[in-house]
Amino acid sequence: MYFGPYLGEKSLKSGMTKLFLIRIQSRKGPWFGLLILGVFFLFSCEKKQEESLSKEPINLEYAKGFTLFKGEGFWEIQVSQGYSNASETYRYLVLEPGITLDSTGYDAVVHLPIQRVALTSTTQVPHLDLLGHTQSLVGFPKPDLISSPKTRNWIDSGKVQDLGSGPSANPELVLDLQPDWIMISTLGEDLRYLEVFKQAGIPALINGEYVEQNPLGRAEWIKFTGVLLGNYAEASAQFEQIKKDYNEAASLASSILEKDKPRVLSGVMYQDIWYAPSADSWAAQLLSQAGGKYAFEENAGSGSLQLNYEYVLDEASSTPIWIGAADFASRTEMGTREPRYQAFAAWKAGELYTYTAKKGETGGLEYFELGYLRPDLILKDLIKILHPQLLPEYQPYFYQKIPN
Repeated sequence: MYFGPYLGEKSLKSGMTKLFLIRIQSRKGPWFGLLILGVFFLFSCEKKQEESLSKEPINLEYAKGFTLFKGEGFWEIQVSQGYSNASETYRYLVLEPGITLDSTGYDAVVHLPIQRVALTSTTQVPHLDLLGHTQSLVGFPKPDLISSPKTRNWIDSGKVQDLGSGPSANPELVLDLQPDWIMISTLGEDLRYLEVFKQAGIPALINGEYVEQNPLGRAEWIKFTGVLLGNYAEASAQFEQIKKDYNEAASLASSILEKDKPRVLSGVMYQDIWYAPSADSWAAQLLSQAGGKYAFEENAGSGSLQLNYEYVLDEASSTPIWIGAADFASRTEMGTREPRYQAFAAWKAGELYTYTAKKGETGGLEYFELGYLRPDLILKDLIKILHPQLLPEYQPYFYQKIPN
């Protein structure tokens, strides 16, 4: 449908060209006509090149930080929210096998197929596992942080280079690896290394999933990775299943009456500051979807709250449930390390829950690795804690109660 009118226009121009050349030849001779024909031939080739670069947007349902476009033999990715308060949009070109296009103006160019990749965040690891590319991983900073059993087996085989404290501190290690691409997770302070990688011919791609506050928005970044691996269809299918499971769980909790929603405390003390999710954050949205009333729901924002102890005590001392109570081995240890916790009703009742149920062999927490991609599991865990009657047979995946 799109090309019909354009092809008609081309045919019309072709006829006009012939008529024009006949008139020119009659006045200036045959050589001048051939010169004009050459000009029109070049113009025609340029138009065909433009046509080959035409692309259509791919609809994303929840993610706001990137957009996808598909053309004949290529993809374009635009990342507009690669880190908090980003002001620059990054454009990436992904070329399918055998395709060569003008890459002027792109921040990175990826050539499919992919065999070797480097990652910089544990949240990116499940993307490889789910899309069948675990054995493409060749570099990661501090691999001991990775919990995935599949990836741990690959690491133990000696196939993954330890990038130290991060690729920004050790770019030379990435340069030595020469991966097909490296995926960057950044707060925006180390962007100077992007140019280093670009000059070395290593595509460096910013993944800004953590900026998304909609739980399904973070999960949808698997499509970003899917395009970079040449496996968009599978990535899209995996996301659809996650979305389905998430929405089914949310639908269960939506039946809870307002009066039956328990108040929930979250966060922990660190050097006299109480750190907790803001009311509009990813974590707070999950609590709300699970049928809870967040104790700090009036504190707007998408980042982390920094509250003083007296304020938290006034607002939440009687809150019956405490979710996200750090990594303590027991309630007794928790109260001993920070005696001020003992003033809260949730501590007194032992209604303390933490996300430490799944740990990797080397100590990494699976919650911080898989949680972004699987908000459906987090949501079900929270529903089980807050309204266990809704999921009578379900066993929590990430969360567990802190023993006395």
